[in-house]
Amino acid sequence: MKDQITSTEAIRGAVHSDLRHDSAIKHVTGRAEYCDDIAEPAGTLHAYLGTSDVTHARIRSLDLSAVRAAPGVIGVLTAADIPGANDISPTGRNDEPVFPTDLIEFHGQPLFAVVAESRDAARRAAELAQMEVEDLPHALDPLQAQAAGYPHITDPLKLERGDVATGFAEAPHRITGRLNVGGQDHMYLEGQISFAIPGEDDDVVVHCSTQHPSEAQHMVAHVLGVPSNAVTVNVRRMGGGFGGKESQMNLFACVAALAAKKWDRPVKIRPDRDQDMSATGKRHDFVIDYDVAFDEAGCIQAVEGEFAARCGWSSDLSGPVTDRALFHADNAYFYPHVRLTSRPMKTNTVSNTAFRGFGGPQGVVAAERMIEEIAFALGKDPLEVRKANFYGPEGRDLTPYHQQVTDNILERLVGELEKSADYQARRKAILKFNAQSRFLKRGIALTPVKFGISFTATHYNQAGSLIHVYSDGSIHLNHGGTEMGQGLNTKVAQVVADAFQVDITRIKITRTTTEKVPNTSATAASSGSDLNGMAALDAAEQIKARLVEFAADKWEVDPAAVIFLPNAVKVGNEVMGFDALVKAAYMARVHLSAAGFYKTPDIYWDRAAGRGRPFYYYAYGASCSEVSVDTLTGEYRVERTDILHDVGRSLNPVLDKGQVEGAFIQGMGWLTTEELWWDKQGRLRTHAPSTYKIPLASDAPRIFNVGLAEWSVNPERTIKRSKAVGEPPFMLGISVLEALSMAVASVADYRECPRLDAPATPERVLMAVERLRGDK
Repeated sequence: MKDQITSTEAIRGAVHSDLRHDSAIKHVTGRAEYCDDIAEPAGTLHAYLGTSDVTHARIRSLDLSAVRAAPGVIGVLTAADIPGANDISPTGRNDEPVFPTDLIEFHGQPLFAVVAESRDAARRAAELAQMEVEDLPHALDPLQAQAAGYPHITDPLKLERGDVATGFAEAPHRITGRLNVGGQDHMYLEGQISFAIPGEDDDVVVHCSTQHPSEAQHMVAHVLGVPSNAVTVNVRRMGGGFGGKESQMNLFACVAALAAKKWDRPVKIRPDRDQDMSATGKRHDFVIDYDVAFDEAGCIQAVEGEFAARCGWSSDLSGPVTDRALFHADNAYFYPHVRLTSRPMKTNTVSNTAFRGFGGPQGVVAAERMIEEIAFALGKDPLEVRKANFYGPEGRDLTPYHQQVTDNILERLVGELEKSADYQARRKAILKFNAQSRFLKRGIALTPVKFGISFTATHYNQAGSLIHVYSDGSIHLNHGGTEMGQGLNTKVAQVVADAFQVDITRIKITRTTTEKVPNTSATAASSGSDLNGMAALDAAEQIKARLVEFAADKWEVDPAAVIFLPNAVKVGNEVMGFDALVKAAYMARVHLSAAGFYKTPDIYWDRAAGRGRPFYYYAYGASCSEVSVDTLTGEYRVERTDILHDVGRSLNPVLDKGQVEGAFIQGMGWLTTEELWWDKQGRLRTHAPSTYKIPLASDAPRIFNVGLAEWSVNPERTIKRSKAVGEPPFMLGISVLEALSMAVASVADYRECPRLDAPATPERVLMAVERLRGDK
């Protein structure tokens, strides 16, 4: 093997190289197997939820006799059929029953489940329930809830630094305002689904589309009244999640498992899209009141903000979501004096939950709103105001939660994008165009993102993995993360291939299962590659160490003389194939399996004090968007977007670019077209693709340039110096909202901030245009 290649890049699938998603071809050809594709054993039953058609009421009677008598029905599940605890609250607050016993808290709330021979029979039977209720008053949004005296659904948070009163008193300018930020449906391609197969004794196997297999495992065990070791949860892949399958899957996993154990038959539950959208939580709506003081240069002196959120009927993850909104209410900007408070309000709506960014986007939007308020008040370019307020050197590097920002690269990153996007020349051209065009107006905006990476619940920052190296040199990889299309399995496999210096084709990526890696954290908070990549690397290094010790002993060389080469190992002066060394090690009874583990270092958080270092590092990005607006109709389109995003030293640039592009479009959709609307009776009216508008291909920017900041590297104790990419680029879509604001402001000569609420639908844009024209 004299011509053995020694370059790491020659390994097919090495880290820092483009490699297509391991299931890409399966996705586009339809061969990727999802939960609904699993072959159903003989005797499989189907469950369907019976839901409430009132919003807030006390149950007087619930007659299910007609349901039970319907054709094909095997039985019905209610709260009385739960052998364990009737609670699936992910935070243990005991406020989220599987099925209620006396109180209905939102329209569409699951009240029971029908189990039948077919899904159609179960669905039809669920409509036959008869119920008598005592209607109660309801509150649907944070302001209604406050007026009605509703409680906080979870404990509020306050972040404070400096002396806000002094900051306001000494500043020459001050603006107060209110921003309404809408929610968002996850609109995953694959809906919620769970398939339970009963086993002997207490055992049950649950196949489900979940981002958090261990939580689903623990919840099923909790509801069944059995230990967690009796429940196995399997996830091969999901057709999208975006946070909607972090805790919301609990209900479906538990219903399927309950029915499977009760009737000792396999049971599948898959709601229609309408029921899925009505019964599962979404991104939190926020009403944000802000008060900002600043000087003549546009430098912020003091900020006070109150963040009231529509949380829904139960706590779910509203506590950490509303906390994180405060963590990101500074975005890229230093506030000398600051006080931020959350108001997580209980409402009679579906319980809102995790969504890509986890509250962070709502906080960032508030920061950008204050920047544009200052810019319009002073007649400045918003980018000039943004730069003036960036985090800087000592004295301007402390966040509202008292973490020091030591890795800020925004000045360089924004500067490069400003130049490559030709921002200044284009802005001048747009100002000239708007002065000459009566009805068609344009706008441009360049917005930054600073996003903290780590779970703010410190104990979630851990991961495990399991690697087997078989005697033929093939490798079996399992880890606690879940694949939902983002390419996590591909990236982790690249890490393992790089560690062993073998082609990625040697590695078999297997489904996530609680049987192999216990107590996993959710695949969320952009941490999937960071945590699971490091855990897999730990397992690989353990096996490598054993192989090195074996080779050094057998061939009587120094361990330093055992060097892994592409698909081979050099031992002293001899080179042998990787599989040959593995076979020799097996024959010598060397252990070729390892469980890896990783926990994020140097993070802590004291919530009561509002202080700590909740984030291990920050990811940065910037986006420049240009829009055209028809001021006669409010309709608009995105003409061009340029993005420069920081992913450290990318594990897989082509996958990371895909994540940036997708996140931008999803963020743009949240802020422009995706509108959730409840009527006065509390019914969600945007409960299907026919009434809820996500961005189409035609909504993408006409020109779309996406680049990665290839010069950026992460701290050494991260996976190959890469950075997380799932959530941070979502907020790049804010540049579209800000560009729309500029276009609208042009009708009144940029003298006033349009204060566009989100989503800035064409109707809202038109109303803002008419209001500003009326103020002239």
